[in-house]
Amino acid sequence: MSMAETTTQSIPDLEELQHWTWVLGRAQQMMLEQGFDLIGQMPAAPAFGAQSFPAMFDPSAAVKATTDFWSDTMKLWQRFLDPSHAEPFEETPEQARDKRFKAPQWREEPVFDFLRQSYLVIADHMLRGVDALDGIDPRQKEQMRFATKGMIDALSPTNFPATNPEVLEKIVETKGESLLKGLSNMMGDMAKGQMTQTAEGAYELGRNLAMTPGKVVKRTPLYELIQYAPAEGAKEVYETPLLIFPPWINRFYILDLNPEKSFIRWAVEQGITVFVVSWKSADASMKDVVWDNFVEDGQIDAIDTVRDLLGVEGVHAIGYCVAGTTLAATLAVLHARGEASKVKSATFFTAQVDFADAGELSMFVDDDQLAMIRSLGSEGFLDGRYMAATFNLLRGRDLIWNYVTNNYLMGKDYAPFDLLHWNSDVTNLPARWHMSYLTDLYRDNKLVQPGALTINGTPLDLSTVTTPTYVQAGREDHIAPAQSVWKITHYFKGPLRFVLAGSGHIAGVVNPPSAQKYQYWTNSEKVETLTEFFAGAKETKGSWWPDWIGWLDDLDAAKVPVKGARIPGKGKLKSLEDAPGSYVRMR
Repeated sequence: MSMAETTTQSIPDLEELQHWTWVLGRAQQMMLEQGFDLIGQMPAAPAFGAQSFPAMFDPSAAVKATTDFWSDTMKLWQRFLDPSHAEPFEETPEQARDKRFKAPQWREEPVFDFLRQSYLVIADHMLRGVDALDGIDPRQKEQMRFATKGMIDALSPTNFPATNPEVLEKIVETKGESLLKGLSNMMGDMAKGQMTQTAEGAYELGRNLAMTPGKVVKRTPLYELIQYAPAEGAKEVYETPLLIFPPWINRFYILDLNPEKSFIRWAVEQGITVFVVSWKSADASMKDVVWDNFVEDGQIDAIDTVRDLLGVEGVHAIGYCVAGTTLAATLAVLHARGEASKVKSATFFTAQVDFADAGELSMFVDDDQLAMIRSLGSEGFLDGRYMAATFNLLRGRDLIWNYVTNNYLMGKDYAPFDLLHWNSDVTNLPARWHMSYLTDLYRDNKLVQPGALTINGTPLDLSTVTTPTYVQAGREDHIAPAQSVWKITHYFKGPLRFVLAGSGHIAGVVNPPSAQKYQYWTNSEKVETLTEFFAGAKETKGSWWPDWIGWLDDLDAAKVPVKGARIPGKGKLKSLEDAPGSYVRMR
């Protein structure tokens, strides 16, 4: 029998009412105490010494905040004790969409409805309290807000068995078996040092992931080069090939998840000769690898290899995320050396070059974090599980606490999901490269300072780049915010097309036309800001991929027959093995 059924069958006597009033009051007090205790332990808190406190403490604001909080709290109690005469709880649109409280028990059963409302009220006031702080560095305030949001997510009543009605019902329904199953799930994750997000064993590379036919035609200590076979029945292809540089922070097959979602397969079907770099997951042998290596021994070497193999002047290049940032450096190097023609066009998927407003990832770049990263990379590489945990923290509600509730507390089985399998398939990073990337780019923003960085002695100056460029950003991207990606338009001097795609860092990129999802915005007018771009933009439903291939065709529509080196393994470079290769399987 549910609590809702109990309350409709009998009216609680005074003793019961007093008891539940005490229970709920204590629960609210515990949430407040825990919240304030954790705020005091935030990484940013030590910066606020006794001298700095008066600068950010506004007595009148504090009085108003306290008054508002207790006013909202009294309304909560009135709704619980006398719902027929109380002002109804007004949810914000974000609160109404909160999937954590979608179960009807959170609204139908008075005790849990009170816990839900208390949590939302306390969370709202805590964030407003951080926003109201004055006299502190904006970056420090952002750190406090980020930490507060993370703490609020952790304190949700959905994350504790005693305050989650679904968990309690599951325990009764299964006679405690759900707790044992959840404990087994949690201990398994602790043993492997990584949170499970999808059913293990459901996916296998080459079987139901990364299935596009191709061959590994080159292997170096840094990367494997995969050439994909022409589409079945194709008689001719574009003369200029496409070379894709995925981020080495993840596996390349995010662009080849399955036939329906594969950008690689789709590009092949458009008549393009497609090459992809599959980066090696770092180990101790890569302890001396730095950014120069990824530019010179990685991107430029791969560009020259494809040019020589097919006998073409240049390639169309795509750089995704960190590989896009690196592609910008590669273009600057090629321009400085008089070799700009090696890249006929450059496409950037959610890539930043100016890190002044780099979003929430910049919260992890301070002296304490850098010292910890330095210690974790003592063997010459950074364990990929650390980066996975960092990215999960950016969306902790969905990528951490969702699994705590469903798979630990409720003991549910993991559902198969190809995207989350890829997300969990971590890669290790060269420690020296990673440290310099964080300090030189995220912290010091040197890439946009002409001459501040060099690659093997060649100074970098993005303002020299005149390569035709296509820039894609995700409107809801939390890793490379659209506002930050936009800034590339301020540095390159050649023709540039900017496209703002719906969704985020992954779904905004991997959005095949057949899915008929999301939308994208374009604006042919020359404007200075993303706000101006969006105000005058044309919205188009669906995938931006057709827009990209149309842009590429306008640049260079020349075709050549499908023969010789256009077929993997039939040119100078022989097949070493079938795609997706060996490096993608290395841990």
